[in-house]
Amino acid sequence: MPQWYESLFEHYARGYDREPFTQGTAGECDFIERELSHDRTRRILDIGCGTGRHAIELTKRGYRVTGVDLSAPMLARAAEKASAEGLDIDLRLHDARALPFRMEFDAAVMLCEGGFPLMETDEMNYEILKGAAAALRPGGTFIFTTLNGLFPLFHSVKDFLASHSADGSAAYTGNTFDLMTFRDRNVTSIVNDRGETVSLECNERYYVPSEISWLLRSLGFVSVEFFGARLGAFDRAHALTTEDYEMLVVARKQA
Repeated sequence: MPQWYESLFEHYARGYDREPFTQGTAGECDFIERELSHDRTRRILDIGCGTGRHAIELTKRGYRVTGVDLSAPMLARAAEKASAEGLDIDLRLHDARALPFRMEFDAAVMLCEGGFPLMETDEMNYEILKGAAAALRPGGTFIFTTLNGLFPLFHSVKDFLASHSADGSAAYTGNTFDLMTFRDRNVTSIVNDRGETVSLECNERYYVPSEISWLLRSLGFVSVEFFGARLGAFDRAHALTTEDYEMLVVARKQA
């Protein structure tokens, strides 16, 4: 039986592109470019690339990008969008928990919860980080966002998601945040690309910075930095706080 994240994206590629949280692509790629010193010789791996919004934007800017995703329909939408732009992008169907790459990339990005931290166990989430680390060359850069475990200690996840919902976008109900596991369970409802209403029981893991730092350092990253992930406005000036729903992580692998 498919997991909720597989069912969610089965017929939701066009709807996903309309979600409010997907509208900050250009600003997020600006940040990636700054972190890579605008060096267009860098080869980039986009983990959980979805409909290809970051892969396409970075390719348009002159970078070589390989995008991977678990969802064939999302990759098909990415290929369709790339073709419309006259772009030839290396898009591959892969499970982020079992990436086949070994020291092939100068940078990896994993934005908007591109796999991590959607997995049903912490061990599976760790495999995603492990695969990203293995894919990077020595000195490589890993940039990703994940759910900020500091946020639900001070705020209601249910109220936050309700306040950031828009007409026609995903709706979230029945949120229960477990302080023992730092997992939020909810029912996510969407109207998919077929016009069908689909409701799924979802389970996402929130992480605190100390956990992420320990996990990444165990995988050979020597620098791990945290920032507040603000939609379309990633910036080192935005220190991570309890007000940030997502954290932005920048890690450097040992050279």
